Amino acid sequence: MKRVIVPTLLAAAVAVIGWQAASWVASTELRATTEMPSFTPITVVATPQGKTSPAAGAPSEQAAPLAFDSSKAWEHLRQMVAIGPRPAGSPALRQTRAYITRQVTALGLTVQEQTFVGQTPIGPIEMVNLIVRLPGKRTDKILFTGHYDTKLMPAKENFVGASDGASSAAFLIEWLRILKDRPRELTYEFVWFDGEEAVKEWTGDDNTYGSRYYVQAAQKAGALSSIKAMVLVDMIGDRNLTIKRESASTAWLTDIIWAAAKRLGHSNVFLDESMPIEDDHVPFLKAGVPAVDIIDLDYPAWHHQQTCCDDIKAVAARSLQIVGDVLLAALPEIEKRALK
Repeated sequence: MKRVIVPTLLAAAVAVIGWQAASWVASTELRATTEMPSFTPITVVATPQGKTSPAAGAPSEQAAPLAFDSSKAWEHLRQMVAIGPRPAGSPALRQTRAYITRQVTALGLTVQEQTFVGQTPIGPIEMVNLIVRLPGKRTDKILFTGHYDTKLMPAKENFVGASDGASSAAFLIEWLRILKDRPRELTYEFVWFDGEEAVKEWTGDDNTYGSRYYVQAAQKAGALSSIKAMVLVDMIGDRNLTIKRESASTAWLTDIIWAAAKRLGHSNVFLDESMPIEDDHVPFLKAGVPAVDIIDLDYPAWHHQQTCCDDIKAVAARSLQIVGDVLLAALPEIEKRALK
């Protein structure tokens, strides 16, 4: 869950449904038909990475295309949904962590686990952020982030978070795959946040546990100033994807991404409307880090028991493809601005 801040009363919270604790059981693999994107993804030409270093290669080397493959991202989403509800601290979320780790390891990369204890309204819960770094020529970095937990709901709801949880986690795996060999001046860091969801209600500190802990740890280590930009993806799987500008997000980041969307003909998805939303980017903004939230909160299947259900039928591979194409097209300008 994230919270929309009502524009006319920015300090007021929206109505929140109370939740009760539930048991978690990992489901068997979902057998839904995989939906492939209905169009050809864009490609971005990049110089191949040299084998001697994970940093940037020489500009004169032969170019290789980069393309986000939503069929791969879709399969990751499908596998996570098949696990079932995945709230923080649950065996199902441990299973999800293991899945993400296996995918990253298969790419020849290493996952760092950032373990901490979230002090929640129902007691302490062990939580784990997952971090993968792609070193660049500089230690200054761009963060690509999302959450991988789902909202704690009554067991009868079987809330599997296809868009709210799985879409961001799946997107980051594919995003990592296409960027791992890309030349880069800055270091890229990929973070799967635990504990984004409120355990009970989105009030006070009962939310964004993982992102708040990450920022606190970076502050203690004196590393916060090395983060030049933070890009957050959340709830990007909606079959009828519409993404509004998050009004508190850093303007230059938002402008670059929306300009890329316009160039690619996706202005009907990346709308020139704004709304304030509380999400995992807020702790970074409060700490002075440029951050942007790419999120579709106009999603009837969200956590609404009346409309139900954030499941595989409510999401589409095409939506992941659009976000991947837009972010890939925006990345060179984001890097250029972050280097200033």
